[in-house]
Amino acid sequence: MNEQNLADREWQAAVWGNIQSNLEFLKRVGVLSKPSCILEIGCGKGMLLNSLQESGHTVTGIDLDSDAISQCRAAFPGINAQVASGDSIPFADASFDVVLSFDVFEHILDSDRHLREVTRVIKPGGYYLLQTPNKWTNIPFEILRHWRKYRMGPIAGYRELRKEHCALHNYWQLRRRFLRNGFKMTFVDIPVVNDHFRAKMRTYFGMAAAPMLALLNPDRFPQPLRTNFYVKAERLI
Repeated sequence: MNEQNLADREWQAAVWGNIQSNLEFLKRVGVLSKPSCILEIGCGKGMLLNSLQESGHTVTGIDLDSDAISQCRAAFPGINAQVASGDSIPFADASFDVVLSFDVFEHILDSDRHLREVTRVIKPGGYYLLQTPNKWTNIPFEILRHWRKYRMGPIAGYRELRKEHCALHNYWQLRRRFLRNGFKMTFVDIPVVNDHFRAKMRTYFGMAAAPMLALLNPDRFPQPLRTNFYVKAERLI
């Protein structure tokens, strides 16, 4: 598969991340059991926000990708979606009950500034619910992805990874970061091996994907070694 085909496949996906696992996470944490005012940072084309709106929530989305925001507005005109970043959120203090982000935290260089902004727009006692990849597992996968997609060697691939995923954390780094910024945080055990995950593995590992998953299923790893961290963070300050 050539570089353009890989890029097209990624863009045509409903979301950049794993919507099945993300929805399961939101269901399990129980925070959205009543109608809430929700902001999604990195909303992309709005698939998750649309699902939440249909469930009775008031939703808003921001994303740096203007093309994705245009598609979101066209597909779901009832959603308030605009171009903005997660470290300069264009809303008033205490505007939202819940802030969401999936596959976003690792892209924001100044994690503390981002968390200060999230704290500012969350109402007291509100929640930040997020998913972000594990630094330890993401680095080798992204080096492989850059080789398959751009034919980059490991050093060049790592340099590009650091540009895109500039704020990767391991389990302990993430815990310390949230505690330091005034959040009570809990890691939530969410399976990620589903059709989306298997398709991604086949894209980058080919015929080796199935035996690899049989031997090394990330859903069976201890929490610090999981490929993705799902976090429930409650604002305390």
